[in-house]
Amino acid sequence: MEYRQLGGSGLKVPVLSFGTGTFGGGTEFFKAWGTTQVAEATRMVDLCLDAGLTMFDTADVYSRGMSEEILGQALTGKRDKALISTKTTFKMGSGPNDFGSSRFRLIKSCEDSLRRLKTDYIDLYYMHGFDGHTAVDETLSALNDLVQSGKVRYIGCSNFSGWHLMKSLSISERYGWAKYVAHQAYYSLLSREFEWELMPLGLDQKVGTVVWSPLSAGRLGGKYRRNNPAPADSRIAQGGGEGPPIPEEYWFSIMDTLDELAAETGKTVAQVALNWVLQRPTVSSIIIGARTEEQLVQNLGAVGWNLTKEQVARLDAVSDKPTIYPYWHQRMNPDLNPLPV
Repeated sequence: MEYRQLGGSGLKVPVLSFGTGTFGGGTEFFKAWGTTQVAEATRMVDLCLDAGLTMFDTADVYSRGMSEEILGQALTGKRDKALISTKTTFKMGSGPNDFGSSRFRLIKSCEDSLRRLKTDYIDLYYMHGFDGHTAVDETLSALNDLVQSGKVRYIGCSNFSGWHLMKSLSISERYGWAKYVAHQAYYSLLSREFEWELMPLGLDQKVGTVVWSPLSAGRLGGKYRRNNPAPADSRIAQGGGEGPPIPEEYWFSIMDTLDELAAETGKTVAQVALNWVLQRPTVSSIIIGARTEEQLVQNLGAVGWNLTKEQVARLDAVSDKPTIYPYWHQRMNPDLNPLPV
């Protein structure tokens, strides 16, 4: 397993992380992701650790805490071998303080996650989304206190806009508080908008990218083709997919190129798609998920080799999409913009 530095921090993380959103299935929404219980989760965790995959990603909102609880049980006796990342911000109850990133919420959420995970500390604690109702300095002050107390080692954000992240970094720098070292972001061959603003920001400010849904909710897993749509029991068909609808011609043109490269490399379509993401700027780690041990083993095969520059360029070309303003204008002036735009 390859390890990379997480942004500008000193923490080294495996290039593959294991996402545990499939653990539990405790709500109707998350049943579409998976229903893995403790015994199978433990086997998957052991498979990951044996392969050098040491970082496990979860969130309080995943099955209303069940994912954290199952991960905590699966890591019993192995906590010192693992890095745990979890997230908070989204609604966990019906009360007025059961969502958001206020000091009140963050301290309670962190303590609740620690209890469910059966651990004394969280290695990487993310804000799952930006809370526009809470002052950024309140959020960052509370996070800094959690870091100072030893309950959290590093902090990150997820699903932030460029200005959300830049404002946060500026305030942390102003007061000498802990900074976001990672941005967990939606990025894949089918969703490259991350490159327009957030990737250049990450390069400039040394914020590492941890990619979620690198296979676009399974669209790039190799199952679906023009004449083979997503079945009724798939995550996509059941509403577990992310983002707006993707034009099928665009999707399946990418699949055609992935099929060609899979044949050339002797790898699976999913492994090729994951390997492309691993070669992108700022990417420290990508989160792989699996409902079964077979899927997990296949995804682990995305590392230990690399697509050639020519093969990467073919995927770049087929997955490129028109940019919106001001990014199309910046692309017209590459001499002024040395970072990707």
